[in-house]
Amino acid sequence: MRSIKLINITKTLDSEIILQNFNLTIPAGKFFVLLGPSGCGKTTLLRLIDGFEHADSGKIYLDDEDITDVPTNKRNINTVFQNYALFPHLNVFDNIAYGLNIRKIDKQLIAQKVAKVIKTVHLEKHVYKPIHNLSGGQKQRVALARAIINEPDVLLLDEPLAALDLKLRERMLVDLVELQQSLKTTFVYVTHDQSEALAVADQIAIMNYNGEVEQIGTPKEIYEFPKSSFVAKFMGSTNLFQGTLHVSGDETTLSVSDLGVFKLLSDKSLSSINDIIMSLRPEKIEISKEPLSGFDNQLEGTVSSIIYQGRATTFNVRLKNDEIIQVFKQNKEHIAQESIKQGDMVHIYWQRTGVVLLEK
Repeated sequence: MRSIKLINITKTLDSEIILQNFNLTIPAGKFFVLLGPSGCGKTTLLRLIDGFEHADSGKIYLDDEDITDVPTNKRNINTVFQNYALFPHLNVFDNIAYGLNIRKIDKQLIAQKVAKVIKTVHLEKHVYKPIHNLSGGQKQRVALARAIINEPDVLLLDEPLAALDLKLRERMLVDLVELQQSLKTTFVYVTHDQSEALAVADQIAIMNYNGEVEQIGTPKEIYEFPKSSFVAKFMGSTNLFQGTLHVSGDETTLSVSDLGVFKLLSDKSLSSINDIIMSLRPEKIEISKEPLSGFDNQLEGTVSSIIYQGRATTFNVRLKNDEIIQVFKQNKEHIAQESIKQGDMVHIYWQRTGVVLLEK
């Protein structure tokens, strides 16, 4: 397992700047996810790391080895693509063994290596099947097996599950985590799907539309403590309120125009400031038609829409300033104790501990 360092990377495509003075360190042996909107440069980064593209300027290191100008086939880095890129005329065994055959490795050793990797990706019953007889998930496992059989220092995965249905994606995510943990190889996984990133990552780098890294951290750090409104909005759902921060002794509050004053955690490092943003995740909020006690903050509104999602229900509530606040309520009982319907007047509550403050 080896780390990757990208230093001052600039890359243009068709006169458009994709990355400019880009810096990133990917630690060795981790499941590292690059997460961001389409077009932010995620796939370009993978192609630079693998050598399919070359930077206009900057350096790329594998540990302390400068691989900026090293050919693709000399980097010991493999890539798994969204479309599998399998050979349709070869069966499962021959697809996986292809790279070893090209290197003219002993046939007996090839058979041993293929048998081992086939077991790792749970394809024992499909060794000699034609590729066209496999399901999407099985094809993706073949692509993974072909990528890891050469024991690469780094495995790059470019939205590898995008073509699979939801249930299969969920199962493959578990398989990928187990595979990475057993191989101890550095995985770099590109996606724009937040749920995928949260499920597999040791660390996540959030990229914005300009190809810049907004924040790097563990899934919990990124979700619970976003450092910008972009990260808060991109990493799941959140409610953002812009207001004025007031700090007076041990009391810290946020004044939001047309809504009121809300209590925040006291923080002596804060000072009164205009134009600060309060981020409040929907699951941090309680909703009820009846008044409740014991909460730091409350608002009232009208339910404008309800979305049932099985494990939870999403309520969109219109506030008195005509903004919508989103609330998630976990469906714990078969029959809810309180039935909330569209058009109902409701109370919404939250604790000050559920709030994250963000600079504008």
